[in-house]
Amino acid sequence: MTHDLIIQARDVRKLYDAGAGNVAALRGVDFAVARGEMVAIMGPSGCGKTTLLNCLSGLDEPTSGEIIIAGTSLKKLSDRQKTAYRARQMGFIFQNFNLLPVLSAVENVELPMLVSGESGRKARRRALEMLEVVGLSERARHRPAELSGGQQQRVTIARALVNNPAIVWADEPTGNLDGEAAENIMDLLCKLNREQGQTLVIVTHAPEVGARASRIVRMRDGQVLGEQSA
Repeated sequence: MTHDLIIQARDVRKLYDAGAGNVAALRGVDFAVARGEMVAIMGPSGCGKTTLLNCLSGLDEPTSGEIIIAGTSLKKLSDRQKTAYRARQMGFIFQNFNLLPVLSAVENVELPMLVSGESGRKARRRALEMLEVVGLSERARHRPAELSGGQQQRVTIARALVNNPAIVWADEPTGNLDGEAAENIMDLLCKLNREQGQTLVIVTHAPEVGARASRIVRMRDGQVLGEQSA
């Protein structure tokens, strides 16, 4: 049912100018995600997974095709509107954490709310709530350098979820973590997806991460090869 799709990509293509000619990173991708789904995009390095994620989330512009998020075509939005939409409706989890080293955990988490124009008091209260959700209340005043990799990724997840976004994009969320920390992070993402109903789209090459999703979409050479229920 189309009305329940929160993400739709229609014949999305992305070309990069490589000097000697264009390189096709995406070759006519059709892709859809239902609201509340947890989808893993899998495939070998260089197959276009991250490019697709960046185009779907509006961080990058496709060369052609259309991306529709919650009924709105991204190409109808100005850059400013896209930025505002991302801040309100989307959360991002990156392999490299992307935490600001000079800020404490709670300051990193509250940042998206402050950028969205929330009051400092409300942002701080919500950030502390989210750190509690990810099991890091006692580390709220610690800076990233004082936290383990798994703890830093928990801070990243809290930050991604602080605005209660409809969609969370995760690019190799366990890529820099050891086995146990990676499993803990996936436990947490599954729990949040189940309990808070957020739509999760996870780019990963790790089979154990893909196995936790409700559906796996497989890519190769800039195309979707097929999909399977995990």
